[in-house]
Amino acid sequence: MRRTDPAEDHGPVRYGPPLPADGLPVLPELSAVLAAAANRSDAQPVGGAPALLEAACGYWTRRGLPTVPDRVAAGPGAPALLLALTAALAGDGADILVPRPCAAWWAPYARLLGRPAFHVPTPAEGGGVPDPYALLETVRRVRAEGGDPRLLVLSVADDPTATVTPPELLLETVEAATAEGLHLVSDETWRDTVHDPHQTVLLSPAEMRPDQVTVVTDLAGALLPPGWPAAVARFPATDAGRHLHARVLDILTALGARIAAPVAAATCYALDEPPPVTERREATVRLHARVAAAAHAAVVAAGALARPPQAGRHLYADLAPLREPLAAQGVGDAQELEDLLTARLGLPAPGGHRFGDDLGALRVRLATGPLLGGTDEERTESLTSPAPLELPHVQRALNSLRSAFDDLRDAQRWEPPR
Repeated sequence: MRRTDPAEDHGPVRYGPPLPADGLPVLPELSAVLAAAANRSDAQPVGGAPALLEAACGYWTRRGLPTVPDRVAAGPGAPALLLALTAALAGDGADILVPRPCAAWWAPYARLLGRPAFHVPTPAEGGGVPDPYALLETVRRVRAEGGDPRLLVLSVADDPTATVTPPELLLETVEAATAEGLHLVSDETWRDTVHDPHQTVLLSPAEMRPDQVTVVTDLAGALLPPGWPAAVARFPATDAGRHLHARVLDILTALGARIAAPVAAATCYALDEPPPVTERREATVRLHARVAAAAHAAVVAAGALARPPQAGRHLYADLAPLREPLAAQGVGDAQELEDLLTARLGLPAPGGHRFGDDLGALRVRLATGPLLGGTDEERTESLTSPAPLELPHVQRALNSLRSAFDDLRDAQRWEPPR
């Protein structure tokens, strides 16, 4: 297979797989709010208008994180907020730590600022949060080499691994990080997409160390379509948090990073969580949980490894057990695996190297959104059906996934005719 250079036709920051979309038509009530604000010509203030900030405060307060408006900033998507936070916290020569693997959009902002992002291994239980002992060792090593680690980005409900970090492990990592003087940015984009909230406990690091954690939530995770960029950040209620908030607003101002007025109106509506929004979110989570479980079963049955998905609209598969048949097809690393599976599945299958994983590891992220149907009618039927896995178009998509992975498994048993 022809090797595709991951940087081909892309700058060092430009390429990265987007967040896994829900694949569903826009909620009509959201469309109506956006349309009603479409004739507004005024520019939104940097950091968000008062109504939006109040709505964000209500959103977090309902989740056990009491918040006041002067500790909130809004921006046109989490990437803009993370760039501003990284510049504010580590733009003067400090270093950034991230898990391995991590969301594809985290490390590019460190590189954009000319700062390295040091990847810290995650424990076997899941991704998104570094192993506490590996974190301490990485901090020690970076400092021994003359570095100055100050910022740790993590995510309890994770992209790409679709796992949720247990509270006891999270507490160990948070305690280790704060003891070393690190400021934590908690990406909580996927916190409202936990598949089984009755069995899976999700805590925010801000509940554990409120003075040293900034929370960032991209509304594309559970409340808005990804094409309507909007995100909110919650800062610590301390003097340092006040300074960080002011610095982030300065950077957002310099970037001109405002939410468009119609999107801001939809954001306020979504953050208030009226019944149409919460009902759609809950239905969407149920649907993707079912499809993700079926996709996980197909991948594991073919001999690959994957943790059971607990949140989000994706799963993370490790095809190391299939390395031999893959090598026979010219696949020896994650980029070649990405090329092969993207062609065979007809849907994006970004390799693990996009998420900071080792290029030589045969890992991919698979999204469930493309499995819901090819038209708005089919996707709506998937959302409203009491048995979506029995729908013909969903069955076809899952059968195609099973077939592609079964072919990889069976290739090692096949011998050419003599």
